[in-house]
Amino acid sequence: MKLPFLISIPHGGTVIPFEIRDKVGLSKHDLFNDSDAFTREIYDVEDMVAFQIKANIARAFVDLNRPTDALPPEFPDGVVKSLTCYNKPVYNNSSVLSKEETQVLLKKYYQPYHKKIQKALENPEIILGLDCHSMATVAPNIAPDTGQQRPLINLGNVDGQAASNEVTSILKSCFVKIFELPEHEVIINWPFKGGHITRTYGNKPKPWIQIEINRNLYLNAPWFELESLQINRDRIQELNRKFRQVLRQFANQIARK
Repeated sequence: MKLPFLISIPHGGTVIPFEIRDKVGLSKHDLFNDSDAFTREIYDVEDMVAFQIKANIARAFVDLNRPTDALPPEFPDGVVKSLTCYNKPVYNNSSVLSKEETQVLLKKYYQPYHKKIQKALENPEIILGLDCHSMATVAPNIAPDTGQQRPLINLGNVDGQAASNEVTSILKSCFVKIFELPEHEVIINWPFKGGHITRTYGNKPKPWIQIEINRNLYLNAPWFELESLQINRDRIQELNRKFRQVLRQFANQIARK
């Protein structure tokens, strides 16, 4: 029997939309740094949960975890971006997309992702959603916690609005145990309380929790080589195995409630 969870992985994609490919000014490393690299593999549990959705498109071009009205120039890190989270211009000559180009991207890539979430939430077997991400070890300039060292795991429930603190604390205890971490390395609602997906669908009526894993757990020596962007696949598999254990333990504990 599959676990009663919906898993969303919105930022692990690397695909450049062909509609705007000629305008893109990002290098391979820029694109990598802006993404939640390898989260499609770390959180891949499609065989054991009720529903999983993961994006192919890179977040630098369509950010599925932003509201559709968050647009440049007011929101350079919005649903379609003018700058990456490291202040790299997304498009050549610091240009921005036209309204027509923006609407094409939203219609083709953004709307289908959210429609799949909405459809999946109609399934009575699903009792909770998890929006799964990775985060930089030290916050980039664009972040509210700029320059600060981040915990190894961050769980966000929008201060109890998207999921109860009780359920979120149970998930925290599972991460602490399975990942063998001290309590202070698994923090609820800091640095992230939950993004657009968690805020939009959380407790309406099913709870949602945003998960952030620190990239220091895998994008670092001895597992990762920055110049070639090559990763030790054994490390990714190990993190995936631990995440699977977390989900099993979490499901068992909330089933007793």
